[in-house]
Parts: sequence; structure tokens; C-alpha cells
Amino acid sequence: MRTERPEHLSAPADGDRSARRAVTVFPILVLLAGALGLLLPGSFTGGSEAVPYLLGVVMFCMGITMTPEDFRGVVKRPWAVALGLVAHYVIMPGLGWAVAHLLDLPPQLAAGVILVGCAPSGTASNVVTYLARGDVALSVSVATVSTLVAPLVTPPLTLLLAGEYLPVDAGSMVTDILKTVLLPVLAGLAVRLLAGRYVERALPVLPWLSAVTVSVIVAVVVAGSAEAIKSAAAMVFLAVVLHNGLGLALGYGAGRLGRLGEPASRAMAFEVGMQNSGLAASLATAHFSPLAALPAAVFSVWHNVSGAVAAAWLSRRGR
Repeated sequence: MRTERPEHLSAPADGDRSARRAVTVFPILVLLAGALGLLLPGSFTGGSEAVPYLLGVVMFCMGITMTPEDFRGVVKRPWAVALGLVAHYVIMPGLGWAVAHLLDLPPQLAAGVILVGCAPSGTASNVVTYLARGDVALSVSVATVSTLVAPLVTPPLTLLLAGEYLPVDAGSMVTDILKTVLLPVLAGLAVRLLAGRYVERALPVLPWLSAVTVSVIVAVVVAGSAEAIKSAAAMVFLAVVLHNGLGLALGYGAGRLGRLGEPASRAMAFEVGMQNSGLAASLATAHFSPLAALPAAVFSVWHNVSGAVAAAWLSRRGR
């Protein structure tokens, strides 16, 4: 889910209300979608074929929200952005592998957890950073760059870490990420640059379009492994909580270790700990199995809940 930049909001109070509404409603929508997929799996039969296209819609919405300022921020603060990028693609993939080994997960679930870790930053991370009174500009820059380099980074990392569990076709995965992530993002950015006046009117609608689309992806993923969820739900939830919680803590620690300051360290926490679980679910469904996509579906719900809670705590601590 991508939301409108905090700096576009008309007033701080309005910004708080809009952002809080987004991070509150989104997990509820995903929970309802997951329940539908679990209770009525037959209603989503064949839906897995539509998942890549649904993800393309989400990434197109993300591209439309981008502005040239996002890229200027990378140039202005290359060290901080580089540190965020390295921390993201080192900490979360490593944690995914470690959690899979620690819990002795079955191959399909282990590969799914690792794939979540190898995905780029979550598309709601900049809003949660805003709620935490963190460095939103840094958050946006890291999220943008991590998404753009995903075709080059996610497949080889998945092959390296998940290859011991399941065969990984890294070349095919590169192609899929290009088609479902990079091209839609670039198309959205082009639309924003060419038709900015018209796009501005549609910006308030985009977060909800993204939220509904991700919810449909979750419903399809859950429906595809509805029977297995009953026996594996507790194990998957534990894996997701450990993965996300340690990612948030180590991301914050990386910012402090890099001497970026408190606001930037908060941004680092969410850029490292929040993943593009929609992409992970799409790739797992296409390259592994619906069961392997289950960790991504659970992560979609949990990282927004934990992110909102962590943001509220950090915000109060900041006051």
C-alpha cells in the first residue's frame, strides 16, 4: 500500500488523521480478505493467475505517487540511502534464513519466509515513519531505490538462501519482477510527470485502490492453501513475528550504529522491517506453491499492525 506523501497533506492534523486511517484500515481489510479466502476457498479458484497483474496495479499506484524529489533525495544523502539499502538487503534475507532454520520450517514455508526477507521495502513504510516522527525523506528514498534494484537483488538472494529448500529459477524470477514491479512503477512515474495536474486529483484514491488490491492478493493466496493453514498457522505466525520484530530492531540499530541520528534511525527501522509482501506472495505463488506464499500473506497483516504500534510508541517517546 502506497499512501500520499505527508508533505502533500494540507495540515499536520489532517496528515495525522489520514495516515492513521490508512495504517488502521489496511490490516482490517487484509484480515477480512484472509478470512474470506479461508472460509470460501472455492470462490477464488484460478485466482493465482491474476496475482501478478494485481501486483502490477499496486506498483503502478506506487509509481504515480513518486516525484522527482524522491530521486533528488538519493543524491543529497547517498551515504544514508546506501546504508539503508545495504541494511535492508542484508538483515531481512539473513533473518529469514535464520528463522527458517531456527524453527525447522518445512521446505515450502522456509522458502516463503526467505522470499519475504529478500523482497524490497514495504510500500507503507514511509507513512509509518511519518507517524513515528521519523525522517520521511530518507524513508521514501530508501523505499524507492530498494524497489528499483529488486530485479537485480531479490532473485540471486533467493537462490542463495532458499536454494537449499526448493529449486529457484533466478532468471525467470528476474523477468517476473521486471514485468510486475519495475515496468509498472516506471509507467506510473511517467504518467505522473506527463499528466501531473490530473494525477493530483486522483492521489487520495490511490491508497485505497492499493489496499483493496493487496487484500484480493491475500484472499487468493490464503484460498490456495486453506487446508494447510489449519496445521501451519501457528508456526507461520511465529516465524513472521520473529522476522518482522527482529528486522525493526536491527534496522533501528543499524541507523544508530551509522550515526544517522534519531529520526533517520526510526526511518531505518521501518525500511528494514517492513517488506513488499505483495511481491513476495506473487513470486512464491508463481515459482513455488500457494503454501510458500502463506508467510507473505501473514506478513501483509502483521507488519502493518506492528509498524503502527511501534510508530505510536516512538512518537510518544519523541515527545
